[in-house]
Amino acid sequence: MTLALDPAAQDLLFREARTANAFTDEPVTDEQVQAIYDLVKYAPTAFNQSPLRVVLVRSPEARERLVQHMSEGNRPKTAAAPLVAVLATDHEFHEELPRLFPPFPQAKDVFFSERPAREQAGSFNAALQAGYFIIGVRAAGLAAGPMTGYDAAAVNKEFFPDGDHSVLAVVNIGRPAEDAFRPRLPRLAYDEVVTTV
Repeated sequence: MTLALDPAAQDLLFREARTANAFTDEPVTDEQVQAIYDLVKYAPTAFNQSPLRVVLVRSPEARERLVQHMSEGNRPKTAAAPLVAVLATDHEFHEELPRLFPPFPQAKDVFFSERPAREQAGSFNAALQAGYFIIGVRAAGLAAGPMTGYDAAAVNKEFFPDGDHSVLAVVNIGRPAEDAFRPRLPRLAYDEVVTTV
């Protein structure tokens, strides 16, 4: 069975796309990032939650504040990337649910009045949105280098001192350099993953 998505788009988003480790000097504009967000914001989440928050690290001062908390191997990549986005979960996402989920505005209080429930739901749905964001970066013809090698407590203190946000990933974004990609790593086969009951 063929997929509805054009084979070239399949390659762009999945088969040929890989995590980028090096980028050209071409800048990533705010307009590009807005186009990415305006595409991926429509992807599904539970109760239409929107817990993902994106901090674009553009200034040299902010970049240095972030780089110091990255693991040693990630520091040069983060320092050199045209754009770095810090993706985080907003644990107060439920405050927007009456507007975002009008069929059941009471969901805010019925399901998410307690912080542990918000943290669990918010972290899962923000992670979904982070995945959509990375696919959106690829859809824009750019490459993403998502990383979780950092001191999370330090990044949270540096960029989210309110305590209501938790970092999910740091994503380097830009046009891939010639040596940006390592060889494709293996993936599990269909029969190793999918069962029918």
